[in-house]
Amino acid sequence: MELLQLQYFVKLARLEHMTEAAESLYVTQSSLSKTIQRLEQSIGVPLFDRVGKKLKLNVYGHAFLPRAEKALFELEQGRQQLLDWSQSRLPSIRLAVTNASTLPQILRTFREQEPHIQFHVQMCATDELENLLHKGEVDFGLTSLPIHDEQLVYEIVCNDPILIAIPTSHPLAKVAMESLPLIQLAHERLVGVKKGYHTRDLVDQACQTAGFVPEYIFEGNEPARLGAFIEAGIGIGFIPATGMPVSDSICLLPSQPPLFRQIALVWRQEKYISAAAQKFQRVVQEHFEELAKKYND
Repeated sequence: MELLQLQYFVKLARLEHMTEAAESLYVTQSSLSKTIQRLEQSIGVPLFDRVGKKLKLNVYGHAFLPRAEKALFELEQGRQQLLDWSQSRLPSIRLAVTNASTLPQILRTFREQEPHIQFHVQMCATDELENLLHKGEVDFGLTSLPIHDEQLVYEIVCNDPILIAIPTSHPLAKVAMESLPLIQLAHERLVGVKKGYHTRDLVDQACQTAGFVPEYIFEGNEPARLGAFIEAGIGIGFIPATGMPVSDSICLLPSQPPLFRQIALVWRQEKYISAAAQKFQRVVQEHFEELAKKYND
């Protein structure tokens, strides 16, 4: 059994499409097919069911895939560790985030402290973030809980208040109060992110517990843009304190009962954490410790 055979098998198993797998591997379909056949011969069982031009992972393939992925993962961790020890290349980290509101400040601090360390960041949904971490394609994920993959571990770095953001022209913004009972939003127009975002799920559940189903007139997939809709008086929104825009046109109030989301730094349990990644982890911890002090002042 060869390393190349495992790499080809994992790619084909994920795509279940010979043409797409060959293109992503930059090999011919014939070469990919022969490599898979040699792997199956060495194992002694077929890994795919072939019906005409269609390819489907069979029961043997499903059983073999997680072990092949783990073997490749462990080999990659060993390679990363040796490269880290030898310092034969520029140190780097790879990061996936579900919300980039706090990221510019974190990256600025990190670059000031460690200008020689390269980094690559991608923004994605929670399920994709978990998949990237599971496959070892990123070092860390920065997201709100919960996390569903049992092979991932996390460190909670922030209990982030979710505040009600009201246009200052709205009557509710003119009433003197320290917090706003959720039930008072029962007949209000709301703007928010789409279902599937953890903040949206938290808000919807809290509103239903309060006795009403929230009415959204705008649902987007860019949390950072919600402030503009609230400023324009389009509707009321729920925005985490760490992502709140500074604006004289928005009144901020805690909800009653209060809402929070837990922001966590996430990584795969068995993944090798390089020296560069450990330095980034410390910067993230220090950033949110400073934020917590501001919340408490």
